[in-house]
Amino acid sequence: MSERTLRVLIVDDEPLARQHIADRLSHETNAEVVGTAGDGLEAIDAIRNLKPDVVFLDVQMPGATGLDVVDAIGPEEMPATIFVTAYDRYALKAFDAAAVDYLLKPFDDERFAEAFRRARRGQMAKKFGALLQAADEGETRDYLDRITVEQRGQTRVVPVKAIDYITASGPYAELHAGGHTFAVRERMQTLAERLDPKVFMRVHRSVIVRLSRIDTLLRHPGGDYGVRLKDGTELSVSRGRREALEQRLGVS
Repeated sequence: MSERTLRVLIVDDEPLARQHIADRLSHETNAEVVGTAGDGLEAIDAIRNLKPDVVFLDVQMPGATGLDVVDAIGPEEMPATIFVTAYDRYALKAFDAAAVDYLLKPFDDERFAEAFRRARRGQMAKKFGALLQAADEGETRDYLDRITVEQRGQTRVVPVKAIDYITASGPYAELHAGGHTFAVRERMQTLAERLDPKVFMRVHRSVIVRLSRIDTLLRHPGGDYGVRLKDGTELSVSRGRREALEQRLGVS
């Protein structure tokens, strides 16, 4: 079965940079550039109106940055996103904002192709997740029971039942299990969708926690929230997910 053609939006305030990405996309199969935008505000309108599958999104732009675009659309509603930046310090923020990958200027053909492959996989996973969500709630859904990680040239299998919590770390998610940490190159959103929601909850854009490990709900000075696990680890909780967490834990 041939792959579906992906609709791509290119966002960059430099015309040459937009053309550079378009030229590289011309060598990719099943990719169609459906629009371009020269600043963040144009990008917001284009994403809402064109509904692309993939967006190449510059970080630094006039009017609104690439991160502002994600905030305006909402991380859960964004197309598969590849951030493009000339500054390495923006990479961590890009992955916190749910990007499937980022390209550091200047980039070569191989690195571009790798990022686009990740975007294709991310877009397919998002579509698959939407189909599962729309399916009959009475149907049984399979969740991850193990996660494969590469460590020091070896492949290791981490049982999901051993995982206490997961945090985002740049292009990687870090699995924390029994005092050990394992890095896996996967989006937090993808992991959250594939873990049993009765067992795990995403309490922050960069934190997924096993509910049974939570010992105490915290409220820090300034109104920030968090949780303390049974081993003493403290993790951040976003304000928007605090109430849902309290409901899950049966806290009135």
